[in-house]
Amino acid sequence: MAFSKLFGSLNLSGKKTDSTNFRPVAITRDLDRVTIQHEGKPFEIFRDKDNDAVVPAMYAKTSRPCPPFCVQPMVIAEGVETIGELEFIDYLVQKSEGDEQLAIIDSRTTDWVLVSTIPGTINVPWISLSREVGVTANKMVEVLKTKFGVKVTNEDAVEAFFDEDKLGDILDFSEAKMLVLYCNGPWCEQSPINIRSLLHLGYPAEKIKYFRDGMQGWVGLGFPTVP
Repeated sequence: MAFSKLFGSLNLSGKKTDSTNFRPVAITRDLDRVTIQHEGKPFEIFRDKDNDAVVPAMYAKTSRPCPPFCVQPMVIAEGVETIGELEFIDYLVQKSEGDEQLAIIDSRTTDWVLVSTIPGTINVPWISLSREVGVTANKMVEVLKTKFGVKVTNEDAVEAFFDEDKLGDILDFSEAKMLVLYCNGPWCEQSPINIRSLLHLGYPAEKIKYFRDGMQGWVGLGFPTVP
């Protein structure tokens, strides 16, 4: 079979193609779309059906300055699994079906999230878990307890252990949630920082997934975002 018949011909002119030649755009050969929950309402996840669609301008750059926008490794830490878009979608569906032991985290700061984020996810910016930017013990513990299901074994000792950088010694991760973290993409360090902060506290690596492609990969495949 000719390559052009199997995969379609390339349009390198930059001009719109004849709409009558548009071909279906599914997620996989067997899956066109899935329905998840976003803010308590059904939300369909499918790829943009326009064969001429392009990535949004904010993700069109190829050469952001490094540092800080440096390429992240495929394996972000020992024991932390890196996942792709299909696995990420599976987690979105799993969460929407009522899995309370799962949290899907947009690790970016609010300025990014207000522009667009992936439906069905929650925002826990990297600065909320980083000592380097001055997060307080109480704020960090609040995030760990309310967002991630971590228990504190000695509430009275939080400040002291935090000051000594030993907060992990009084944290109980036995019922901690499975976390799926993402940020802008392979050039973004916001979710890697969150992951390193969690591991430093003792969060089990096997309970952390890293969606490395992030927003860049998501919009690059024509998946929807929400403001």
